[in-house]
Amino acid sequence: MIKVWQYSMYDLIRSRWTYIYFLFYLVTTMGLLHISNTLSMTIVSLVNIITILIPLIGTIFGAIYFYNSKEFIELLLAQPIRRRSIFLGQYLGLATSLAISYSLGVALPFLIRSIWLTDQLGNFMILLAVGILLTFIFVGLAYLVALSNNNRMKGFGLAIIIWLFLAVIYDGLFILSLIVFEDYPLESFSLITSMLNPIDLSRILIMLKLDVAALLGYTGAVFNKFLGAGLGVGVAFTALIAWVILPLTAYLKIAAKKDF
Repeated sequence: MIKVWQYSMYDLIRSRWTYIYFLFYLVTTMGLLHISNTLSMTIVSLVNIITILIPLIGTIFGAIYFYNSKEFIELLLAQPIRRRSIFLGQYLGLATSLAISYSLGVALPFLIRSIWLTDQLGNFMILLAVGILLTFIFVGLAYLVALSNNNRMKGFGLAIIIWLFLAVIYDGLFILSLIVFEDYPLESFSLITSMLNPIDLSRILIMLKLDVAALLGYTGAVFNKFLGAGLGVGVAFTALIAWVILPLTAYLKIAAKKDF
């Protein structure tokens, strides 16, 4: 598994798209730091970028890379190598390379500003952790969809639909449900529905850590009211880890039985 992981990661690190991904975050973070001139406001601005862009890139890269490497996977399956090692290594290779590009692109400008000497170090570490978790979540979802659909166009389209639903449509449906059922207590409903969307969870987690009350939104305010900032951060972080594990587990189970 480690060899497959290393091969996939090194193959992707040499890709120009990986460098473009890294440069985008580097230039964006430097620009935001220059414009706002404050670390906290830059972190808040980056939240809106990473919660949309990281899931989108993870979904697109995951689907494309899986389909493009299908012949290589079939070659490895003909060798005396465990299926779990092949598919887990492929997944980790892509997710790790994207996570490294994101982390370096965001971290370097903050390190230049000596983030470790400020009170924003904890918030910065949460920002990095959330971005990495979102990368692993959406690469896992893309791989799960691609593995389940042999038709390239169908699989790619379904993966994009999942991203679109979680990034845009889900919030619209949630707001509509709040309007329709405004006469009923919706606190428990809000807590549960927010955990079903990793993008919303990521926003809530960072905003709770920043303690920016005006930007929490309804679900974030519910987290803060009923769980408190500390416990709310722990619950949101645990839910995000579960979002990493569940699609990966389903992906590995299908891979163990799939006939290529």
